[in-house]
Amino acid sequence: MEIPLPTEARSRDGISALALWFPAAGSCQLRTELLPKPSANEVVVRTLFSGISRGTEKLVFAGKVPDSEAERMRGPNMGGNFSFPVKYGYSAVGIVEAGPAEFTGKTVFCLHPHQDVFVVAAEMVTPLPPDVPPARAVLAANMETALNIVWDAGVLPGDRVAVFGAGVVGALVAYIAARIPGTDTILVDTQKKRQDLATSLDIAFAQPDALEGEFDVMINATASADALAAALSHAGQEARIVEASWYGDSSVPIPLGGAFHSRRLSIVGSQVGSIPPARRARWDFARRLAKALDLLADPGLDALISGETPFADLETDYPDILARADTLCHRIRY
Repeated sequence: MEIPLPTEARSRDGISALALWFPAAGSCQLRTELLPKPSANEVVVRTLFSGISRGTEKLVFAGKVPDSEAERMRGPNMGGNFSFPVKYGYSAVGIVEAGPAEFTGKTVFCLHPHQDVFVVAAEMVTPLPPDVPPARAVLAANMETALNIVWDAGVLPGDRVAVFGAGVVGALVAYIAARIPGTDTILVDTQKKRQDLATSLDIAFAQPDALEGEFDVMINATASADALAAALSHAGQEARIVEASWYGDSSVPIPLGGAFHSRRLSIVGSQVGSIPPARRARWDFARRLAKALDLLADPGLDALISGETPFADLETDYPDILARADTLCHRIRY
């Protein structure tokens, strides 16, 4: 690891920062870099926490971003490119140390890689609601994704909804859907121990073999072809199946035989990079992110934080965090 300059260090040319980089597939390194001096419309953010989004970051770390998706998968403040080296991540919470008066001193969320201090355009940070603590706000990017998935799924009051995958995104999708009046929502996962998570979020739970009946809406957030097949087998007439997983460069078989056509089923892809057409005229990314932060006011959502690591240890611990099957949102403390 490079020896960083003190985090307070400043120079006439910019600001010293320490960031996590992936020099090559399967390796990571904390590197010191010099940031440019902020302009009048930029803010300097001192990071308090960041969150590891295990599914996407694991694919990036392993070098499994397909060339066809390289531009679409770029984070707003990503460094380098997916052919390495790359600086990646998109869930940072910090305090604005300098910038326009309306932001200075506020605690904000930003889509930014793991880095102890950064400079971005003021429009790229979102102040936290007063009832959302910084330590929980690292879930904002996942909540935003979950909100978009529920929109794409078109869940309506009274629907029977099955969400496959009790990872962070799947659990948040089920959390939102279960609170739509009259819905019957169940979270499905192969790991029996995820029942405790579902119970803490007041969501029904089942393992795939115990799932019964037909559903109006099914959402796959497992990155597993088996779960997609299970969703198709439990789909009611003209039901909607939303594929919310990202498989990177992997090919996935889809069982389109049997009753797929006679039941007139729909398979819909969901990706947070686009707002669903039915909402695009009224919603932009800023409004969606602000709503995602509002939805994090529930203290019960702290159950989705499965561990915490000091930033100084991230270079050593990062590969193991991604490798553990029980990792939900892993929080980094700065």
